[in-house]
Amino acid sequence: MTTSSRYLVSVTRLIQADRQWLFDVLADPAQHPLIDGSGSVKAVRPGGPARLSLGATFSMDMHLAADYRIRNTVVEFDEPALIGWRHFNGHIWRYRFTEVAGGTEVTEEWDARGAPNRLALVLLRFPQRNRAGMIATLDRLAELAGSRD
Repeated sequence: MTTSSRYLVSVTRLIQADRQWLFDVLADPAQHPLIDGSGSVKAVRPGGPARLSLGATFSMDMHLAADYRIRNTVVEFDEPALIGWRHFNGHIWRYRFTEVAGGTEVTEEWDARGAPNRLALVLLRFPQRNRAGMIATLDRLAELAGSRD
């Protein structure tokens, strides 16, 4: 299921895995390049925490037209239900985990409602591009969960 507004994109998928296990994957920055469906997350930068927590900062090597580094701060953390981090630009990448029959409903959100230059993000078509990457990310997360068996 995918929903979006001008500054918020949300993609939900049922994944046949325990929500704590799924939360643990997202709380480990080293796992982010493995599950990233956008192709932009390349590697975790040294010096950050092995496990994320509220207020933790971590940096990633990225590529989007050019190589760059980005620093993130965890601004939402309610284990095992919610984790979200904010970039320098003010938008938040958020994951929600809800136990349901058959596994866990995982919702990934790109939330630019608080970003000061959110209109520029829309004009550059980030909501549409991010939606495609988010669908692929949740597919990869499901594949990773399935490969544990």
